[in-house]
Amino acid sequence: MNVTEKGGALRAAAEGRFDALPIYKPDIECAPREQIEAVQLAKLKDTVAYAYERVPYYRAKMDEMGVAPADIQTLADVRKLPFTDKAVLRDTFPFGLFAVPLDEIRELHSSSGTTGKPVVVGYTDDDMDMWSECIARLVQMAGVVSGDRAQMAFGYGMFTGGFGLHYGLQRLGCAMIPAGSGNTERHIQMIEDYGTTVLVATPSYAMHICEVGEKMGYNWEASPLRVGLFGGEPCPPGLKAEIEHRMHIVCTDNYGLTEVMGPGVSGECLAERFQQHIAEDHFLWEVIDPVTGEPVGEGEMGELVLTPLGKQGIPVLRYRTHDLTAVHTEPCACGRTLARMDKVRSRSDDMLIIRGTNVFPSQIEDVLTGIDEVTPHYHIIVRTNRGMDELIVETELRPEAFSDSMASMEALRGKIAEKLKSTLLVAPTVRLVEPGGIERAIGKAKHVDDQRAK
Repeated sequence: MNVTEKGGALRAAAEGRFDALPIYKPDIECAPREQIEAVQLAKLKDTVAYAYERVPYYRAKMDEMGVAPADIQTLADVRKLPFTDKAVLRDTFPFGLFAVPLDEIRELHSSSGTTGKPVVVGYTDDDMDMWSECIARLVQMAGVVSGDRAQMAFGYGMFTGGFGLHYGLQRLGCAMIPAGSGNTERHIQMIEDYGTTVLVATPSYAMHICEVGEKMGYNWEASPLRVGLFGGEPCPPGLKAEIEHRMHIVCTDNYGLTEVMGPGVSGECLAERFQQHIAEDHFLWEVIDPVTGEPVGEGEMGELVLTPLGKQGIPVLRYRTHDLTAVHTEPCACGRTLARMDKVRSRSDDMLIIRGTNVFPSQIEDVLTGIDEVTPHYHIIVRTNRGMDELIVETELRPEAFSDSMASMEALRGKIAEKLKSTLLVAPTVRLVEPGGIERAIGKAKHVDDQRAK
């Protein structure tokens, strides 16, 4: 079976032929857990000593806590170290956590800084090598191979996503088409003209490309495109399934964040579509109770904490991601033994408290995904109405579900509201939006507009 044929990777996975799918670095991706943990421990010791010696902030924090690099003798000893969060990176803006002189930094990236000072990160030559390898691994999980032509629909600014995927795909031997964001019709023409086989985009923008192509009469089934690599925002199962069905491609998403590297921390294989393999030789993971900071049991939901191993530009210790997940260490059917994290659908800091009830946007997303009459596009508004919190959910109708009958539309609106109420335990106001009425995002989709006074 040729996995480079359109649909070949999905067919191989459906038939359990995971041996037909490539693995970039099997000596570590398929290693026994004892070997993986031995690599992690050696790198953890070096990383802690490096941070203590080179970063005044960490030396002061560790001295304050009474812990020295020599105290790190087991992986569990990582809990002796201080947590790091985004506030630390902002307070030390721009270069306070850098461990090397700036003339050893080969690339700078940063967050947008829309909610305060931006987070600035720097990469040495070795950091860039690590980054590109992590990306090469995860794109191989999706069935990408050397010789593929990858079209980039991310922007190439300070955001880590575009450059990270670019470097890793090039390392694998792919030809890069740096199309950038926007101009959707041009993207579709380039796919046809250049024989693009891999599309890199946010899932919401990939869905938009699909819709625009359909309106243009483009035949996605006959297109050369066969793989979608998604990132920048969560990709709910319903949206992924719809893109795969309508564009006739395999879609995987990956996880990462600027503070610890960028994309490439973990990636989805085709055996477990709801989980992602962590690059454990480069990242030590913990899952903690977000309130107490104490570890939870394996397979239990909690906040993901990451310590990059061997990172030279900024050796971050125990970064609190605020992303909620669970991690599993049993071997995967794909052949990899690297631990798998459940895909992040919620964050500890994106919880909405509506009239005393905790509501996560992912809960609303899951309900809407199970309703045939609506598209994956939605918008959540929270506002104060007469002194009370009001939750408004705008959901877009599919063309075949749209009707001139007010009675049928009201019945559908009532059905959606009831399904949401039974899940959220809060009665929302549901607004039905005509097909195409919810704005499509080129970058990260913004689903929540909390208009309450802060």
